[in-house]
Amino acid sequence: MANVILKGLTKKFKDATVVDDLNIEIKDKEFAVLVGPSGCGKTTTLRMIAGLEEASSGHIYIGDKLVNDVQPKDRDIAMVFQNYALYPHMDVYNNMAIGLKLRKFPKEEIDQRVQETARVLGIENLLKRKPRELSGGQRQRVAVGRAIVKKPKVFLFDEPLSNLDAKLRVTMRAEISKLHRRLEATIIYVTHDQVEAMTMADRIFIMNDGRLQQSGPPLEVYKKPNNKFVAGFIGSPATNFIDSVITKENGAYFINAEGIKLKVPENFISKITDYIGKEIVFGVRPEDIHDKNFFSNAISCNSIKTKIDVIEPLGSEIFIYLTCGKNSFVGRMDSRTQAEVDQNIEIAIDMEKTHIFDPKTLSAIV
Repeated sequence: MANVILKGLTKKFKDATVVDDLNIEIKDKEFAVLVGPSGCGKTTTLRMIAGLEEASSGHIYIGDKLVNDVQPKDRDIAMVFQNYALYPHMDVYNNMAIGLKLRKFPKEEIDQRVQETARVLGIENLLKRKPRELSGGQRQRVAVGRAIVKKPKVFLFDEPLSNLDAKLRVTMRAEISKLHRRLEATIIYVTHDQVEAMTMADRIFIMNDGRLQQSGPPLEVYKKPNNKFVAGFIGSPATNFIDSVITKENGAYFINAEGIKLKVPENFISKITDYIGKEIVFGVRPEDIHDKNFFSNAISCNSIKTKIDVIEPLGSEIFIYLTCGKNSFVGRMDSRTQAEVDQNIEIAIDMEKTHIFDPKTLSAIV
């Protein structure tokens, strides 16, 4: 396997910059996920690594080798596409073997690799079937198998689960993660689904408008977002943002918005002193908004009286959409919460887990 380094990688289509000065180092045997909304440049980045798109500027290294001018077939990578890209006239065996045949591997070695990979993926009984005879999940396994038999330095996955139903996506996420551990492979995986990114990655690379916004272990990025975009993109439902003002009263600091007054935690104070009397953006994740009756750390200055607009019961938890003055937000609450639409409810906010952003730069203050 090998590491992958992108230095100043840029891609322009006419006047549009799709990938802008991207600098990333993916370690050997790492499971790296490029994640972001549609159009953020993540698939174009993957295609440049594969050699399917030419970089406008910058450098791509696979291992110690600069590969900008190396043909895709000679980069020692294998790519799994969103639409599987299987040959409809070939059976599963030949779909998996085609790359090795083109490289003129001995017949015995091809058979050994295909049979071994089929056993690992649990598709050894499908080898004589055509793609049209397979389910979506089975086709995905074949596409992954075709990549595995090549034993490449780097695996590239381009939204491989987006065509599967929700239950099968969960199953395939786990299977690909197990496969990574078994192969000890370097994997670069592209998705717009932040749940896939959070559950599968060793490190995530969050992109927007062609630029890298933040990278790091999933939980680190979740807990300490660099900016408002990252805070809003990672997590489901998305982070609530409230335009607010910081005030100081009797030596204490408060977040103030219409109908809202929340005491700022002591460990935040050193970072917000320059913002006293100024506007900020207050961010709180839905899972840090609680029914006051079921939050043991609730204190009066960290609670808000709100009105319920919508309730979405999900069994183990309940999403409650709330308003307070002109502010609307959602809480992800304990399913024991007794609530009805148009009813008032007092909520508690876990202030230690909240975030404060500069309204102009949108970068994190806390």
